[in-house]
Amino acid sequence: MTDRHAESAGATAPGVPADDAPPRAARAEPGSAGPGSAGRADGALPPLFARLERWTREQPNETAVKAFDGTLTYAALTARTARYATALAGAGVGPETSVGLLLGRSRESVPALLAVWSLGGTAVPLDPAHPVERLGRVLRDAGAAVLVATEVPTGLEPGGIALLAPADVRRAAPGALAVSVPAPDSCAYLIYTSGTTGRPKGVEVTYRGLDTFVDALGTLGLTPGGLGLNAVSPAFDGWLWCTLLYLTHGQGVALTDLSLDGLRQAAAEGREPLPAGLRTVSLTPSLLAAHGAGIDTAEVVVVAGEACPAALAERFARGRRLLNVYGPTEVTIAATWADSRRGDDVTTIGRPLPGYRAYVLDEELRPVPAGTEGELYLGGPAVARGYRGRPGLTASRFLPDPFQGGGTRMYRTGDVVIRRAGGELEYRGRRDDQVKIRGHRIELGEVERIAAELPEVVAAACCPLASGQTLGLAVVAAPGADPAGLADLVVERCRKQLPAAAVPSTVRVLDRIPTLSTGKADREALATALTAPERTPGAPVVTRGAGPTTSERIVMAVWAEVLATEIPGPDADFFELGGHSLAAARAVSELRRVTGLRVGLGALLAEPTARHFAAELDRLSAEREASAAAAADAPAEGG
Repeated sequence: MTDRHAESAGATAPGVPADDAPPRAARAEPGSAGPGSAGRADGALPPLFARLERWTREQPNETAVKAFDGTLTYAALTARTARYATALAGAGVGPETSVGLLLGRSRESVPALLAVWSLGGTAVPLDPAHPVERLGRVLRDAGAAVLVATEVPTGLEPGGIALLAPADVRRAAPGALAVSVPAPDSCAYLIYTSGTTGRPKGVEVTYRGLDTFVDALGTLGLTPGGLGLNAVSPAFDGWLWCTLLYLTHGQGVALTDLSLDGLRQAAAEGREPLPAGLRTVSLTPSLLAAHGAGIDTAEVVVVAGEACPAALAERFARGRRLLNVYGPTEVTIAATWADSRRGDDVTTIGRPLPGYRAYVLDEELRPVPAGTEGELYLGGPAVARGYRGRPGLTASRFLPDPFQGGGTRMYRTGDVVIRRAGGELEYRGRRDDQVKIRGHRIELGEVERIAAELPEVVAAACCPLASGQTLGLAVVAAPGADPAGLADLVVERCRKQLPAAAVPSTVRVLDRIPTLSTGKADREALATALTAPERTPGAPVVTRGAGPTTSERIVMAVWAEVLATEIPGPDADFFELGGHSLAAARAVSELRRVTGLRVGLGALLAEPTARHFAAELDRLSAEREASAAAAADAPAEGG
């Protein structure tokens, strides 16, 4: 079936949209190589554009991008990239010019990114779902000169930033894609991660790092054609991983939204959240566990962003290739991988990518013996330039590489690992207060500082809750402040300042923060206190499994397990209890398993109470029984 939003071939060339001229081969601009561009001064294309040129030439009509607003073939992607490059160059974009990309999961997001890189500019990926305060802060810190956006969110003040809309780009004059060769140490993109100061910090990744990463990707040898899943927020480098992995290998990037809004949209349209016919899938282990039933066709599964449980790795490695990928933003997206095809233990994070180096060191920066815990340091040409505008923080995390010398640097990850005798790295945890929530890197200190900026709060402590998928936050009210409503005030502030994964699902006002003998917050005790039931005097609390009907008891028991909290009654709201898109998918998947009924995610999204969901289970059960009875009463064939 033809996608109603698909580009029309029109009267131009096969696979090329009518509003784009047939692309000529991408080329490197003569004399565009900057200082230090050894190996590229002969006009050779950078690795990414060399691969784009290959697939545009060899399979111009294959899908390159598939999104909610349509598709682009490889020929159309190259042509659309050329149009964006023309428009951006006209707006003054060149080397080190920061360009904000606020296009969400539109098909336009890919050619816009490629166009910035074709000019040697600095891409600043943004997520329209993030609070406008955060978007504005990132654009100011990045010094963005141009913002590419379909529309500017209400409340976002671009100031002197030039605005460029996809509709304007499509009206630009067509032409061939000309690729400048940037200086290797110039900034290719800025990714903003959680910061201990309460403000996001921008990681400056170089073109040298980007080229190193793309070259490493090329060694994976995926089969061209088909679709690869990209369900990551466009503001994070996991989105870049998926996009580059698939484009490098001639697959199509299937941009998919598995957020709560995305799941609701899929339910409203009566479709499954994941597109059909996926060849390659990249997900966090948590998302894989929740949505794994929809990837039966996948030949390759990539897990990244979180530690992968052994049982999950074993389950999805059966009959297919599994990659367990690890890497902080500061070393260009990924740094190590375990690959089942080469016989790696995929419960580990494997070995360094080609061109990358990994050291396991003690506190004196001395290598530790195999099998001994140490901190992981990463080196090689993909190490980022540093944190934008933060020389002190850069100096503390990016250190001289004593094993290579020559001015090279290594990045201190803060991750504790052991190196096995065979060379594989086994992840053991963190040295600091950084955590991963649903694949997003979050500094607990950032959440605490944002809460403590309220004058009504004198102390705040944050911790991951038992499920590992949400955060809890405790605050102490200032003298004279009214504790009533303070938790709601804190949540409202967090929602305005933080990405959804960093907004605490549970906030409570305590008399004191539990502490260790060192005086630091006792986060384990805090998690226990935050998950203990809050009891209003005289109000009964329904514990796990105490619903008034059998179906409600089943639903409440599953919710209690998924949310790691007690369910106060069948009229409790799943999302008010701390539920999110991932938890919703897990809850529905588990209830399907327990009951054997094909209940849909839309039933939970439409009215998220245990009573309503149980009624849907009862309805499906009655239909199944009626169907079975009708089949039993039907006369036997020939009777």
